[in-house]
Amino acid sequence: MIAIKNERELVAMRQACKITAAARALAGEMVRPGVSTKQIDKAVHAFIVAQGAKPSFLKYHGYPASVCISVNDTVIHGIPGGYTLQDGDIVSIDVGAYYQGFHGDCAATFPCGAVSTQARKLIDVTKQSFYEGLRFATPGHRVSDISHAIQTYVESNGFSVVRSFVGHGVGAQLHEEPEVPNFGAPGRGPRLLRGMTLAIEPMVNQGVYDVRVLDDGWTTVTADGKLSAHYENTVLITDGEPEILTVAEGL
Repeated sequence: MIAIKNERELVAMRQACKITAAARALAGEMVRPGVSTKQIDKAVHAFIVAQGAKPSFLKYHGYPASVCISVNDTVIHGIPGGYTLQDGDIVSIDVGAYYQGFHGDCAATFPCGAVSTQARKLIDVTKQSFYEGLRFATPGHRVSDISHAIQTYVESNGFSVVRSFVGHGVGAQLHEEPEVPNFGAPGRGPRLLRGMTLAIEPMVNQGVYDVRVLDDGWTTVTADGKLSAHYENTVLITDGEPEILTVAEGL
């Protein structure tokens, strides 16, 4: 069942999303050569807790960290550790915060130092594909209208969208109905209604869309070893234009 949030619930959810967005921004500011992924995770954990929230990802189905940090050919669910960021890396930061019963969820890919022209294009296309899909996040459209817009934009720029993992509803649970794929024909899936909250998150590969999960059960990499980027926001369906909830202003 798709949860429709009321105004009281949205007050808490907006704050959860503000904390989440600020945590993403903090992590992004730390992306520079010489910084370890563990250092970023530790800083984000401390920030979220200081806001009176809890990291959504920590211990979620056993995940061992507060942030997913995915570097270069890692698509999602990269576990922070001793890896030290290098000039030219691209670094995907995915973070969630739980506050007063609700989750926020967002992600972005950041360049570390000077990156290649193709890597910069991949980051930019991935982010813009979110906004292409967002145009269809209005009442009366269906979920797959978002999906189709994302896929069309990504593929028109020579990249591919991951099929094995998708966006989702978000709220009292980190993952709720409906699933929000980044591919597919338009006009399918649930019709969008005011009060729905969706985590729209294109995951875009430089090469083929196939991925594989490593032996740790989390780290997901491109099948061909080429780069991948990720961009995500929590979005509220309103009576008119969609509202991006994962913005840090006013925190």
